[in-house]
Amino acid sequence: MTGTSLRLVAHGRTAALRRARFGGTDDGLDEGGLRAALAQAHPGPDRRGPLGVHDTCLSSPAAAARQTADALGLLPTIEAALADCDYGDWSGLSLEEIAGTHPQALRDWLSDPDSAPHGGESVTAVRDRVGRWLDEHRGAGRRVVAVTHPLVIRVAVVHALGLPTATYRQVDVEPLAVVQLTSQGTRWHLRLGPH
Repeated sequence: MTGTSLRLVAHGRTAALRRARFGGTDDGLDEGGLRAALAQAHPGPDRRGPLGVHDTCLSSPAAAARQTADALGLLPTIEAALADCDYGDWSGLSLEEIAGTHPQALRDWLSDPDSAPHGGESVTAVRDRVGRWLDEHRGAGRRVVAVTHPLVIRVAVVHALGLPTATYRQVDVEPLAVVQLTSQGTRWHLRLGPH
């Protein structure tokens, strides 16, 4: 059986990321985010590009993910399972704004991955969605690049390693970070090293 290689790429910086706002505004990349993504796109000496050889490229429907893929020279297919968390009523708001109006709801959301006081998805629901998608791709025997959101990558790592959902808080994913998961069909492995 041919192994599956999945490279999860976090989209570049957006104005919402810089201002620590909850997603949902469908911001595109800001000027710095676009410059950084373009800088990463130049192929290395082997001419394979920054993400190596791949069979397929997927992207979250969000503008930032699509623009990141484009800047990296990728031609993605949109994959709904890679969408960011639905933050409901909190979309576009900062932590400070929510803390000022709904402090207990914010504490609940930050401490309990099953909580969704904003009327959108809980972190557990995002993990379930992303986990189903990962499980479907585990035995595909393909090399996949997927451009998505930091939270999606965080819960993907937690799911792949079989960790409790609450541990997603201990996984930091910077813009344009690349996380590689590999599988021979039975389980996922986190692979650290050059891309």
